[in-house]
Amino acid sequence: MTPNRFLPAALAAALTLASAGLARAEIAVTDPYVRAAGSMAKSGAAFMVIENTGTTDDRLIAAASDAAEKVELHTHRSDANGVMQMVEVPEGFAIPAGGSHALARGGDHVMFLGLTRPLADGDMVTVTLTFEQAGDVVVQIPVDNARKPAMMHADQGGHGAHGGHGMAPSN
Repeated sequence: MTPNRFLPAALAAALTLASAGLARAEIAVTDPYVRAAGSMAKSGAAFMVIENTGTTDDRLIAAASDAAEKVELHTHRSDANGVMQMVEVPEGFAIPAGGSHALARGGDHVMFLGLTRPLADGDMVTVTLTFEQAGDVVVQIPVDNARKPAMMHADQGGHGAHGGHGMAPSN
């Protein structure tokens, strides 16, 4: 057998592996901020817009920070009586290829439980976001307890029904 007989198969295998490597999630985080109500707060939350500029769908599956004893992914859902309740979302949040997902007040967010220190305006909180495809993304998030929610657009992240959540970067 000559080496040339195996060349087409080897090239096909290499192209398959190369194209699989091209289809991936590329994550960007915009407009992040953390809120914790008061200096004695035991909990806080982080909000941001997560953009997937890649060609593969991804999912935020976990978050971690040394600013809290426990960090969870949460959302607000209406119970049978129409009362909004905050609940953990263990399956995480889908971030579609070429799309974005807003973590916004009154909707999906990163929840800090058992704060390890007070979070004062201007402090920075290091948060590691873990994605199924993109892996770990470390974000430095400023504390902005005075931030007021801005009006949301209904086409961003499917959270328009929650209304009143900051979406656009504030400069």
